[in-house]
Amino acid sequence: MAHLEALRFRLAGSDDAQAVANLHAESWRRNYRGAYSDAFLDGDVFTDRLAVWTERLREPDPRRCTILAEDGGLVGFANTFFDDDPTSGALLDNLHVADGHKRRGIASRLLALTAEAVVARPEKTGLYLWVLEQNLAAKAFYEARGGRRVDRAPTSPPGGVTSRLNGSSAKLRYAWSDPTVLLA
Repeated sequence: MAHLEALRFRLAGSDDAQAVANLHAESWRRNYRGAYSDAFLDGDVFTDRLAVWTERLREPDPRRCTILAEDGGLVGFANTFFDDDPTSGALLDNLHVADGHKRRGIASRLLALTAEAVVARPEKTGLYLWVLEQNLAAKAFYEARGGRRVDRAPTSPPGGVTSRLNGSSAKLRYAWSDPTVLLA
């Protein structure tokens, strides 16, 4: 495993959809068990994520940014939708790091690169994300980086398919009104 300085960070392109979908599906299987149904996680989660990422990465979109972290292959990614919410600003829709590569600073670097992209936009906005309430590690990570919990809501079913949820879990909104705090 390379040190953080040896990792390569770059913007995703259409050829990256399968690798991103695979990492996304694996992360959901590891971290969302209990909130999402076992049938979905053990079944068509990869197919679902591949459809999402194929569409998202098909064409460059100035309203979105997907940053990859590579170490001989994909080890992490962050996806942000700029100008998502008039109050909260940009939505960090996904930040995932492969199992076995955590606690190396990859997620922190992806979060800082995301903040750089948000800060570089002509309109100054905040940054926010949603995290499943059950995801204790993610909550601790965002809180340690100054994320402020500002909202709680029912978990949205993946792809809008209600049967993919397991019960009625909740998600929490964390926000940074000034994303420059993530640059340090």
